[in-house]
Amino acid sequence: MSTHFRGGMSELMRQASRLQRKIEKRKQELQSEVVEAGAGNDQVKVKVNGAKELVSIEIAPELLKGEDLSMVQDLVVAAVNAGMKKANEVVDAELEKVTGGLKIPGLF
Repeated sequence: MSTHFRGGMSELMRQASRLQRKIEKRKQELQSEVVEAGAGNDQVKVKVNGAKELVSIEIAPELLKGEDLSMVQDLVVAAVNAGMKKANEVVDAELEKVTGGLKIPGLF
């Protein structure tokens, strides 16, 4: 009976290894995916990639003329936070597809 268990564990480990490779491959693919988010009626727009790096910020010129600096700074922070959240959601959703919805600690 213990031989059967070891064979079962061996197969389980192979499957886990394959799953880990799939997850890593998908993570690399997602690094080039870009999401957009905005704040202040899209007066501040950001792009964030799947590696959760800020790619660009766009600020409407009229915002810089009409608002005080602290308001612009607040909108930049809000837009960046929204972009990061959206990137996290996209990455998590894509990795769930790879794992079939399994949440396996340590794999992602």
